[in-house]
Amino acid sequence: QVQLVESGGGLVQTGGSLRLTCAASGSTYTLLKMGWYRQAPGKQRELVASITVGGSTNYADSVKGRFTVSRDNAKNSVDLLMNSLKPEDTAVYYCYAWRNGVNYWGLGTQVTVSS
Repeated sequence: QVQLVESGGGLVQTGGSLRLTCAASGSTYTLLKMGWYRQAPGKQRELVASITVGGSTNYADSVKGRFTVSRDNAKNSVDLLMNSLKPEDTAVYYCYAWRNGVNYWGLGTQVTVSS
């Protein structure tokens, strides 16, 4: 089993920045992919950004150029640096890790962007 714990959410004004951090523990060997999803009220959960163990990244079109995902394989952690935040970025952000067809999820952290 893998346990994921997020931190770093909060309230920020439009144009501001936040950094989310996710730490993995438990059976953390070869977590091939880690990243972040988000879910806004009344909407489906959507992929925000992911990064493979080799460093390849993938971003949702809506966050390209504003968000940066990074990971520390030695620490089994993944970060999401969010710049130029917009009200539409308001959501619960969930850390995830993928291995052998199984997704593991954190409990989520709230990000609220005020206009």
